[in-house]
Amino acid sequence: MMRRTLLLACLLAVPALAGELHGVKMPDTATVDGKTLKLNGMGVRMKFVFQVYIGGLYLETPSKEPGKILAADEARRVDMHFMRDVDRKAMVEALVNSITANTSDKGAAVKDRMDKLMEAFQDIKKGQVVSVIYSPGKGTRIEGGKAMNYTAEGKDFADAIFAAWLGKNPADEGLKKGMLGN
Repeated sequence: MMRRTLLLACLLAVPALAGELHGVKMPDTATVDGKTLKLNGMGVRMKFVFQVYIGGLYLETPSKEPGKILAADEARRVDMHFMRDVDRKAMVEALVNSITANTSDKGAAVKDRMDKLMEAFQDIKKGQVVSVIYSPGKGTRIEGGKAMNYTAEGKDFADAIFAAWLGKNPADEGLKKGMLGN
């Protein structure tokens, strides 16, 4: 009996991984500006038959409803673990197309900030992690890789970027479902 109790205590003391997909493990929580976010779900971004990246969505208040996620002025984060090399041009094109497809004004309201973001993007290498992090009152920052750090003000910018994954016309429906925990 004592061995079982000791074994159970040891197992509970080890932090559990909330998600693993195609060999990519993501922790169950992430911290943004001192707030603990929970892994809402993980999915794979496919392009034709190729796995481009595994994406994990972290939220203050987990939800399966994209409208509620985008409406909330809470910290959120997407971590992208790249499964292959992606050149800057392809990444920029995919992001611009997704934002255009998911914003009513075709991205015009955030165009100036998007242009600056596009300048910051670099080629991405297999194994690299790029994070998109929204902090209320501070803005959205892109982190990862060399010289790719960028911050843009405004919740509208965050909503446009996150709509690329969670909007009505996402770049990848399977990725959206996975990030929503479905």
